[in-house]
Amino acid sequence: MSYLNNAWYVAAWASEVTGAGPLGRVILDRPIVLWRDSSGQANAQQDRCPHRFLPLSLGRVKEGTLVCGYHGLGFNGQGQCVHNPHGNQEPPKGARVQSYPLVERWSLLWIWMGDPALATQDSIPNFERFDPEGFYVGQGYLLLQANYQLETDNLMDLSHLDYVHPNSLSSGSDVEAETALVQEGRTVFSRRLTRGERLPPVLEQRHGYTPGTLVDRWLDMRWEAPCNLELLVGHALAGVPDLRATGAGMCFAHLLTPESEKSTHYWFAVSRPRSIGEQGRSMVDSEIEFLRRPFETEDLPVLEAQQKSLGSTPFWDAKPILLWTDAAAVRARRVLDALIAAESN
Repeated sequence: MSYLNNAWYVAAWASEVTGAGPLGRVILDRPIVLWRDSSGQANAQQDRCPHRFLPLSLGRVKEGTLVCGYHGLGFNGQGQCVHNPHGNQEPPKGARVQSYPLVERWSLLWIWMGDPALATQDSIPNFERFDPEGFYVGQGYLLLQANYQLETDNLMDLSHLDYVHPNSLSSGSDVEAETALVQEGRTVFSRRLTRGERLPPVLEQRHGYTPGTLVDRWLDMRWEAPCNLELLVGHALAGVPDLRATGAGMCFAHLLTPESEKSTHYWFAVSRPRSIGEQGRSMVDSEIEFLRRPFETEDLPVLEAQQKSLGSTPFWDAKPILLWTDAAAVRARRVLDALIAAESN
């Protein structure tokens, strides 16, 4: 499968990679090992020892080096073999593993899978609302057995809420939303506004509304190629002017990284500013646990069934019927297709 290689992808939550040991993860069909050296610097390398090809993620971290679990060769953060416990103890010439640019930012580890010379840190997607210095961040992760663009479609067309999430996230009015589509370069915005709706009872309770209260609700999704999304959600009493500026809002991240053609790493998050005080920690943890159930028991079965139905047939070759609600998802696909085509030429 063709991927956009010259782009930043999420490799892990920063908290997933500790000094205790390496973490193995497949990204864009390539086995990667993530680990921290003695200074706390996170590193990403090919997950295969060049000696007898054992995954380095099955080894350990010792004295700032990644040590293979088979014969004890040790590698530094640049992938160079710096320790050989055998014979004259000289590191074998040419013994090194491929390293990948890796940057810790916004509570995440971002990996660049393409040409290292093109990996500029200022092109890392902006998720400053998830900076742990200024925000409490609730974190979640799921491994989805479906192509990452099916998940992008799902997130860019939230009219599915009425049918996939009728008892959890939907009021039954989402198909009636006012919508807007905006593209800025390789970024696509999908904006939805539903007026005079009653939130589902579980959301009324979570947000402190009296049962039956009518609200105006907005859901504004930002997609940035190849597959990183941020959702701003808010609501206010029905009829409030300029509601996006005055209503209560929350920020969510939906971060997708292809594991393979038919599987996707899915990191999701919610944030609250630290300025609200200590209760912010419990609020984001509660919100993540609330969201995990519909994501895991409602979205995932749909997406995985789609993938099973498609098999290995490319999306456009399946000749999908398009609805007007598909506009943002189709735009994102077209942008990504163009970027991949340009990269391969």
